[in-house]
Amino acid sequence: MNKKIWNIRLQRIERHVKEMLIDLGLDLNSPDLKETPKRVAKMYYEIFAGLDEKKAPEITVFPNTEKYSSMVMVKEIPFYSICSHHLVPFFGVGHIAYIPDKSIAGLSKLARVLEFFAKKPQMQERLTEEIANYLELKLKPRGVMVAIEARHLCMEMRGIEKYGSVTLTSTVRGLFKSKNGIENRREFMSKIINSDRSSRNL
Repeated sequence: MNKKIWNIRLQRIERHVKEMLIDLGLDLNSPDLKETPKRVAKMYYEIFAGLDEKKAPEITVFPNTEKYSSMVMVKEIPFYSICSHHLVPFFGVGHIAYIPDKSIAGLSKLARVLEFFAKKPQMQERLTEEIANYLELKLKPRGVMVAIEARHLCMEMRGIEKYGSVTLTSTVRGLFKSKNGIENRREFMSKIINSDRSSRNL
C-alpha cells in the first residue's frame, strides 16, 4: 500500500474512532484522550496486519535428506488476536506439529504462520483451520496437527464473566487423522497436557 492511501485510511479510522468516543460521552479535550483516536488508528494497522495477504510469511523449506518421518512439533507459541464478534482480545498459545514428507521447515516459520493469521479480526476455530491449511499448502507434509488454547476477554470482561476459562480448538490432517496416526495424536496431546505451564491459565 502506498503512503498516500495509507494516510487517507488512517485519517478515516481516526475520524470514526473520534466520533465513537464522543458518542460515548467522553471529553476528547482531556489530556489522556486527546491523541487517542490517532493512536487507535495506528494500532489497528499494526494488530490487523494479517488482513494484507501479501504479508503472509514465506516458509523456508529444506530437503528432507535425512528422511525424517516422525513428528516435528513447536509448542506453546504465544499469540494475541482480536475476537471478530466483539473486537476485544483473545490470547493464548498455539501448538503446531507436522510429519515431514520430502521437505522440512525452518522452525521459526511455524510461529510466524500463527502470528500472521492471528493478526486480524478472528475466530479461534477459523484461526486453527487457517494455520493447518497454510502448512498443508506450503509444506505438503504427510500430516499436520494444530491446537490452540486461548482466553477470551469477551467471556471474561462481559457476558458470563468467567475469569480464566480456557478454550481449546484443534484440527488434524493427513496421517494424524488416519488409524496409523493414533500414536502421533496421543503424543501430540500428551505434550500439551504434560506442560509445566501453571494450570492452563496461560
